[in-house]
Amino acid sequence: MESQDHRSALLKVMPIQFGLEIQTTFLPGGSSSQGDGRSFSSASLHSSSAIWTVNMSIAILPMASEFSWSPATVGLIQSSFFWGYLLTQILGGIWADRFGGKVVLGFGVVWWSIATVLTPFAAKIGLPCLLVTRAFMGIGEGVAMPAMNNILSKWIPVSERSRSLALVYSGMYLGSVTGLAFSPLLISRFGWPSVFYAFGSLGSIWFALWQIKAHSSPDDDPDLSKAEKRHILGGNALKEPVTSIPWRLILSKAPVWALIISHFCHNWGTFILLTWMPTYYNQVLKFNLTKSGLLCVLPWLTMAVFANLGGWIADTLVQRGISITNVRKIMQSIGFLGPALFLTLLSKVQTPAMAVLCMACSQGSDAFSQSGLYSNHQDIGPRYAGVLLGLSNTAGVLAGVFGTAATGYILQKGSWDSVFKVSVALYIVGTVVWNVFSTGEKVIE
Repeated sequence: MESQDHRSALLKVMPIQFGLEIQTTFLPGGSSSQGDGRSFSSASLHSSSAIWTVNMSIAILPMASEFSWSPATVGLIQSSFFWGYLLTQILGGIWADRFGGKVVLGFGVVWWSIATVLTPFAAKIGLPCLLVTRAFMGIGEGVAMPAMNNILSKWIPVSERSRSLALVYSGMYLGSVTGLAFSPLLISRFGWPSVFYAFGSLGSIWFALWQIKAHSSPDDDPDLSKAEKRHILGGNALKEPVTSIPWRLILSKAPVWALIISHFCHNWGTFILLTWMPTYYNQVLKFNLTKSGLLCVLPWLTMAVFANLGGWIADTLVQRGISITNVRKIMQSIGFLGPALFLTLLSKVQTPAMAVLCMACSQGSDAFSQSGLYSNHQDIGPRYAGVLLGLSNTAGVLAGVFGTAATGYILQKGSWDSVFKVSVALYIVGTVVWNVFSTGEKVIE
């Protein structure tokens, strides 16, 4: 019964992330008391931040050529998304904890879908208009991760947290695969604006399905059986709406600051690879646009596989008596030191094949972070999971703002080797901070 209930819970949760991250997925259409006999409907859904960002990382190549943008300008454009994204991280967490993730996430999708469709028009009007539109889109997307974390904290039992989160969030990596695979094809046939029209217009379809099928918590789902609800809610945090945030308590805890600092260190390297990888393939490895997009798929496929492997390993270690604290430290250490090693090797390789392999290995080891810091918000304060994610992801977004823009300036005056060295240094700082100050115990009631 437990395994069936677990599968049923995942079927309810997985489409939330997959629906955000990939074009086509399945949504639950029904439920039975045993979690069997579910019906699914296939739907084209709107992408979230990962798929849109990788789409932009491909589209920026012909856009830069058409508008004669320098590397510094490209970096500014790439980072402008994070200006708006930064503004709604904490607010998104507060709103999700208070009003439920369904409402907040639905609002965000409508907002960023409109901005996505408007992007080609903004680019043709001028650079300032494009920067504002990108920031506008970031405002909508900024609520997504806090809202998702709120939903997951209610749907996933503590005993299955690592592998469930890894499975759900692997949708992000599959979304990147979709964007990287299809964007070059759309661009080559219909031009770069088609990327924004195609993915942005799907938001209305996603929103309609979301309103019909999604639920903020198991208590809101009329199709979920009592056994399923009992299994999901057993051991989870109290699910009453949060009316006030104990900011002084939260900010007084060292593990919270470990999350904040580690999230910054992690996202610096992750966002650079997310936004600049196709440019690296095109300019350094001399791959054409289509080949750059297709080869960029490999690291994200690797992440999807290793995120689930890491989740399975983490939960297995917990079940065998290893403390959650030690498991989180082990998994995040892999998530930091693996990319540090392979980015160091990347600056020394001589062939395109080895460069692609190093990228894939870097991203694959990075995926262990899903069972490290990305699972830790729900460990240390499940009642405030949305707020904690918003808080730490604010630091992560700052890394995106500074890292993405700084890369453009570094490349204008230096080399990719310098870009990788900065990322490696921050990965090492993150490793030290995480292992000294993090915990897997609940520290915020």
